Amino acid sequence: MNTIPLLLYLAAGILYAVYFSTRSATIGRAGTAVLASGSLAHTFVIGMQTMAAGHVPIAGTTQAISTFVWLLALAYLCMEMTTEERALGVFIVPLLVALQLIRALNPVVERRVPILESAWFGVHVASLLFAYASFALACVIGITYVLLFKEIKAKHLGFFYKRLPSLDSLDLMNARTVTLGWVFLTVGVVVGAVWAAEAKSGPIYDPRVQAMSLADPKILGAVVSWAIYTFALYTRRLGWGGKRAAYLSALGFAIVLFNFVPIGYFLTRSHNFGG
Repeated sequence: MNTIPLLLYLAAGILYAVYFSTRSATIGRAGTAVLASGSLAHTFVIGMQTMAAGHVPIAGTTQAISTFVWLLALAYLCMEMTTEERALGVFIVPLLVALQLIRALNPVVERRVPILESAWFGVHVASLLFAYASFALACVIGITYVLLFKEIKAKHLGFFYKRLPSLDSLDLMNARTVTLGWVFLTVGVVVGAVWAAEAKSGPIYDPRVQAMSLADPKILGAVVSWAIYTFALYTRRLGWGGKRAAYLSALGFAIVLFNFVPIGYFLTRSHNFGG
């Protein structure tokens, strides 16, 4: 079932690429419609997997990646509806395709272990996934800001100038998405600490829970990400914006993505609770 959203995301990515090149309103609307269909199909798949497993599929890294893709697709569609701007789709949708491919190659939904049967755990993971989706949007917005800025600085107003929102609009969008992501990331980190403390002292012994500390790369990566985005918000209050804020967004999400995928699969000792 995971291949159906993947194929729809792929088709949407092609349409967004054509729209970005031609600026055809018809193609743009078609891209939005196919992406919405993909997110709807993804919603159905996650719903079916939830019913089969008895819980939302977020325990393992691969399951969490798929849920992140779903949230990112919905977040982008919401942003598109509020800004009436489709140009960023050509940058967002390839990320959806790449990450959903991981899920399509490993479609198994494993039942979560008893130690994860906690409301704290659900809030922790859901908050982090919302944060990651916001940071992905901020990263793409930052990249497009830099591309447009360089074109304007070089006084060659052409390809990106005709296709992207203004620098002020991109900077405002970046600030809003980083702020939203920081709120969810803060909630996720705090709730995760509460859940870990509760699980460590609970009746169920699990070596993975006992390994949860700042020495674990997964937890350290989350704390470093929080520090970077906190710094980004603080420097905005000092007057930093534009290109410097865009670079911080890209750096922050690069660490988030590295922490989410390579570390989540290969380096963590405490967060490998399934596929």
